[in-house]
Amino acid sequence: MELYAIELRLNGQPRKASVTVADTLLDVLRTQLGAHDVKNGCGQGDCGACTVLLDGRAVNSCLTLAVQADGSEVTTLRGLGTPEDPHPLQEAFVRHGAIQCGFCTSGMVLAAKSFLDDHPEPTRDEIREGISGNLCRCTGYTKIVDAIEEAAHVNAGGRS
Repeated sequence: MELYAIELRLNGQPRKASVTVADTLLDVLRTQLGAHDVKNGCGQGDCGACTVLLDGRAVNSCLTLAVQADGSEVTTLRGLGTPEDPHPLQEAFVRHGAIQCGFCTSGMVLAAKSFLDDHPEPTRDEIREGISGNLCRCTGYTKIVDAIEEAAHVNAGGRS
């Protein structure tokens, strides 16, 4: 199969990869670009564990072809905040205990970030709907919704 050179910005850093037309963004992020914070869950777009931000929009990287990301900004959980300066969502997830096994966390936080960017003052029902493409088998979602609700209030105060 023919290889294509793509260029993208991964968490603010320029990166290059050689891909086929069939390579998923998930596979390229994990195998070529070392982004192991992107989880490989179902591989079918059902669980949301592989969610990344592609030009600011939440996408399932298992359903996105790598060639579609050429020239784009890709943000993973590591690009959202740092240990020294975590994003309000990351802080809220920790504070509310919204992480148990942690497998869904990166995709859940990024889906929440994209959702809050579009819905800065959501209701709890809107939050539930906004993260409905991301599955969590451990938490029961209450703590996750609490964390997103808190982050929405923090965002309303200034940081996005």
